[in-house]
Amino acid sequence: MNTPPHAPLLFPVHRGEIQLGGVSIRQLAERLNTPFYAYDAQLSRTRVAELRAALPPTVQLHYAIKANPFPPLLRHVASLVDGCDIASSGELDKALAAGFQPSSISFAGPAKRDEELGAALRARITLNVESLGELERLERLGQTYGIRPHVALRINPDFELKGAGMRMGGGAKPFGIDAEQAPTILNKIKQMEIEFQGLHIFSGSQSLNAEAIMQAHSATLALAENLLSSSGLHARHINIGGGLGIPYFPGEQRLNLTPIGAHLHDLLQHHAAWLGQTRVIMELGRYLVGEAGVYVTRIVERKTSRGETFLLCDGGMHQHLALSGNLGQVIRKNYPVYIAAQADAPATELVNIHGPLCTPLDVLGHKIALPPAEVGDLLVVTQSGAYGLSASPVHFLSHPPAMEILV
Repeated sequence: MNTPPHAPLLFPVHRGEIQLGGVSIRQLAERLNTPFYAYDAQLSRTRVAELRAALPPTVQLHYAIKANPFPPLLRHVASLVDGCDIASSGELDKALAAGFQPSSISFAGPAKRDEELGAALRARITLNVESLGELERLERLGQTYGIRPHVALRINPDFELKGAGMRMGGGAKPFGIDAEQAPTILNKIKQMEIEFQGLHIFSGSQSLNAEAIMQAHSATLALAENLLSSSGLHARHINIGGGLGIPYFPGEQRLNLTPIGAHLHDLLQHHAAWLGQTRVIMELGRYLVGEAGVYVTRIVERKTSRGETFLLCDGGMHQHLALSGNLGQVIRKNYPVYIAAQADAPATELVNIHGPLCTPLDVLGHKIALPPAEVGDLLVVTQSGAYGLSASPVHFLSHPPAMEILV
């Protein structure tokens, strides 16, 4: 049991019980039944406030809806941030229903169908164009609808966010227009029936390395300056992506925003002459909501197999794919797991936690240290507010759906 610890639990514990929004996990389970997701509204509000305090006041915050599109959470986040990024027409509908203004919505994605482009045009949102073919289709559709498309170019930079959990830039990628091809397309835009809005440069996500994030910000703004100065186009905004990670695994710690904010402040001053009134946008998903969510499952069986203890639960990878290690992890690592009513009790045994699915992939915890756990106990998986239910194969084996609640 000498595994490095997870980052500290962010939720209050009262008489051994984890609380969300002043309500115990046990009370939520009585109301919703298990499995379920619960999201703490105050914690996401705190994250936004911390960002506002650390970042330059002119930097706008946009929410990446793909992180978690649960409607009550989306409405809550819409009241806190300046805009959002979507990746489908379905997310467009959700963004508008949540109260985001069309002028604050951008649409990214490498293979947008004509129907989606048309819906975006009619909604008067900004489209982050990712290829010359998409740009030409969009111009034709704009002529058909009599609407000048609002277009930003998504750039595939020639650098990546070092140490990122998911690298979105550098090398050959399906995302965006290669930086070396962008000048030709920017010059082409000047002859098109297009309203040029700006640039979207996204080099990676889920980084806990402040130095790497600062280097990416420097490279991003230098690239933006080079592209815009050579084309003579003016950008209304530059989306510098996000990249801010949260600590999921043993030994990881929360990111320190202070140096990131100070560095970005200095960068904006350095680039002030050409930026002018150009808005700088930071696009974040998991950083805003990831730590605010928990996944709760109940132990259905406890068994021993050849000397190892297994806790078998009613929740599994069909509702939390990332927890099983099958959403981008090269080597599976354990999320933080607690017994809901023994959150502050010492760990005394190593257990394997599995879900109800007929596959060895349905692993929720491998040789994880817990207090004594029994059938009926509630297990709480923290760091589960982003890329949880909506990123999981919910129809696999036709189990009942997990409930969700904002508290």
